[in-house]
Amino acid sequence: MGTMKRQAFGFGDDKSVIPEFGLPFLPLIMTGRRSQEVGMGIVFYQETDGERRTVRYVAKWIVDLAVVFVLALFLVQYLGMQYQVSGHSMEPVLEDGDVVLINRIAYRLSAPKRLDLAVFRSRDGSRLYLKRIIGLPGETVQIQDGKIYINGEAMSLPGQLSEVSLAGIADEPVELGEGEYFLLGDNRSSSEDSRFENIGNVSLSQIVGKAWFRVSPMDRLGFLRIKEE
Repeated sequence: MGTMKRQAFGFGDDKSVIPEFGLPFLPLIMTGRRSQEVGMGIVFYQETDGERRTVRYVAKWIVDLAVVFVLALFLVQYLGMQYQVSGHSMEPVLEDGDVVLINRIAYRLSAPKRLDLAVFRSRDGSRLYLKRIIGLPGETVQIQDGKIYINGEAMSLPGQLSEVSLAGIADEPVELGEGEYFLLGDNRSSSEDSRFENIGNVSLSQIVGKAWFRVSPMDRLGFLRIKEE
């Protein structure tokens, strides 16, 4: 068998060795890379340090982008749900048309607290309400002479929360079972809430999340708090 002829081909000092015959063995000509002949005219290419740094940079950029995307998705899904207030039942803290953000993960981490602003579904799931938590599981709630009584003791309310002009079903003691809450609107005279049969006690499974931040209107942007007046 005759000796195979090989020809060096390339640019500058970086040359690939190409056999005279056998097209399946033709290597790619890739400038800027080191080459190494291993026999039969086959050439393996080794990446330069610069190319390895470029690959690492691109990989890191892709990972960072993926992390930012997942974080943004989490924030929108669990902290950024928007709810628009309709009506006057939550005045003066929230006004008609205000848009607030709902924390949907808050009550997976800890139980709802008294005076939290909670968004919950109606029993048939057709409507969302935003009201303030007043009574907690295991408590007895009653409304008499405009005052709210928890387990027989008058509840002290911040100045922005009005007295209750209509007791509704809470004219008689309302017992809250396990996982049940009693919610009222801040504007008691203009609110459909737990005082009425169609809403009544609200179960934890009905609660969507906690309202925590107002995003609109911009001049009232900020965290939701009750002023002590």
